[in-house]
Amino acid sequence: MIPTGPVADDGELLELPVGVADVELTEGLATLRRTVGPPCSGRTLFVLARLHSHPIGCLALADDAESPERDWVVAARTTLAGSIDRHLLADGLGPASLDLWAGGAALDDPPCLEERRRTLAAGKPVTVIIATRNRPERLDTCLDTVLALDYPAFDIVVVDNDPTTSDTVELVSARGAATGRIRYLRENRRGIGAARNCGLAAASGSIVAFTDDDVAVDRHWLSELAAPFVAVPGVAGATGLIMPAELETPAQLMLEVHRHYGKGFEDRLYDLGPNRPDDVLFPFAAGKLGAGVNMAFDTAWLRGIGGFDAATGVGTPARGGEDLLALFQVVTSGRTLAYRPGALIRHYHHRDLAAVQRQVYDYGVGLGAYLTSAVVHEPQTLFSMIRRAPAGLVYFSGGSGGSEIRPDWWPRRLTRLERRGLLYGPLAYAISRARGRRPEAP
Repeated sequence: MIPTGPVADDGELLELPVGVADVELTEGLATLRRTVGPPCSGRTLFVLARLHSHPIGCLALADDAESPERDWVVAARTTLAGSIDRHLLADGLGPASLDLWAGGAALDDPPCLEERRRTLAAGKPVTVIIATRNRPERLDTCLDTVLALDYPAFDIVVVDNDPTTSDTVELVSARGAATGRIRYLRENRRGIGAARNCGLAAASGSIVAFTDDDVAVDRHWLSELAAPFVAVPGVAGATGLIMPAELETPAQLMLEVHRHYGKGFEDRLYDLGPNRPDDVLFPFAAGKLGAGVNMAFDTAWLRGIGGFDAATGVGTPARGGEDLLALFQVVTSGRTLAYRPGALIRHYHHRDLAAVQRQVYDYGVGLGAYLTSAVVHEPQTLFSMIRRAPAGLVYFSGGSGGSEIRPDWWPRRLTRLERRGLLYGPLAYAISRARGRRPEAP
């Protein structure tokens, strides 16, 4: 089984220290030593393995292995052999063509990149929207990675959400003047839903892609995220793979495994027809489909549904859920949602345990708010939601339905905190809607 989070083969949470790295297998595992530096005693390397730039799985490697050319290769074969062989065979190559330690199987134009080449050639215009608030240092780093994208036709809109300083406008003004690709907007209504709607209204691209200021996007992020809109009829939304940028603290490890950001390494489509998954909670468990930090939509479709629910999202009493509702609405509108692991970002998780508690509670509140918002926007879904409620409770409680929570090590007080947030979510959403209807003071 391919791990999708920082876990060992037996499913246990990795122990610190953990180093995060990427490796291109056509260049060989030996190149890891140049990336991560000299061996560190007791450190585990949490490695994203790629083949012809495509993410295919994760490896947990002992940095201080006595014989990495043996131990790392054995670990890679044990974990990734099936994925490697399928990829090579699809490219017309034999498994023997790849030496996991030294590399090989490199092609000038591997067939697996044909769809990416067609997407780049199509050049559908994309507007990248980044909502931010009072974090210019994070934003500056994020913009570096966005500006390095290989995609030929994109612009960037930075939405400053109810700022208390002028730092962001000064940063964006300087960077926009230097690149000509960045616009600054200010949205005074607090909440990421409102901020994203502000960016949506100003978007010029036929696709709108959303990310946050606390990420580093992969060079191929947009070319992979835009690919389904070019290749698959009926696609209205797309999501991608979210990997940790660092795993240096217990809080970061806990959040990575609990939130289960990784959704796997296979391209998938979701809809109510032939691509409907065998999941009783579909499409209500929208968190399984992706997250707001890495998503894109057909601009006309998103505007047609009125954009995001501004009563949801970080910065509102609802604390989250604006992304879940939009992903849910793609499917319930009769359109298709695509998941592309090649659309990779790396996210900087909160580093302290106090932030874990806040985020766990906020996740519960946002989930409850999203489900409430779903019923408000689509009342006909209420009875379907009620029918799925028992399975949802089992899933959320960490039972046999499968859960993002690992009850063998996850503190029970945090589980209780999340449940408390879920119960408060409907009221939080009502409060947020009521505040949004109040007229602003003159």
